[in-house]
Amino acid sequence: MFSLMGDVLAHEVYPAIERLRRAEMDNRRLFRIMAEMVTGMEIMEKLPDSVTIFGSARSRPEDELYKKARKIGRRFAEEHYAVVTGGGPGLMEAANRGAMEGGGESVGLNILLPKEQQANGYVTVPLNFRYFFIRKVMFLKYAKALIILPGGFGTMDELFESLTLKQTGKMHKFPIILFDRGYWGGLYDWMTNHMVKSGFLDEDELDLLSISDDPEETVNRVSRFCSAQREPYISYLEHDELGDKT
Repeated sequence: MFSLMGDVLAHEVYPAIERLRRAEMDNRRLFRIMAEMVTGMEIMEKLPDSVTIFGSARSRPEDELYKKARKIGRRFAEEHYAVVTGGGPGLMEAANRGAMEGGGESVGLNILLPKEQQANGYVTVPLNFRYFFIRKVMFLKYAKALIILPGGFGTMDELFESLTLKQTGKMHKFPIILFDRGYWGGLYDWMTNHMVKSGFLDEDELDLLSISDDPEETVNRVSRFCSAQREPYISYLEHDELGDKT
């Protein structure tokens, strides 16, 4: 009898309790996700036109690249764009620093990690995220352009997800500019010489991005694009909603 009861507990009762526990955790997670999404949208939609700048956390103020990132942030702010970064140190800090110096909105979308990361001291509009995917939505939904500074895995992830969204028509085709030909040129050549030649990428799909070495020209490209834009701007997430009648 006790053996039978033990089998029932092990094979029916305990699994049922575990399913209920997981369902409750999922429900709580859904509410956290919704709250994080709503909070982010409420803040981001109040900002002026924004430019998202990605780049490494591993750069110091004395580095030449840090100085260029700072100039890019300042020039975008002077052109009345909000500057959005991941809020961390390095090149993110440089862009935020320049935006603050230029009198613009300096936005930092910080990610909460096990090893706590604090927003840099030049962020004037801080937002903290538990979930990477919501943070990515905020990076892209409100951006008029993406500037990709040198970086590591995180920067590469942000670059290629953005390219995929543009390639598949899920995101408006705005400028994606790789800054620093010396860093990105090898990757661009590899895509040309291997991905295109192997038939895994169409040559015209490389037109989804461009390369720049000059902060002023980088800002001018974005300004020219925005000035020439005739159609209403359709942000990330809105493409799928255009035909939604529900």
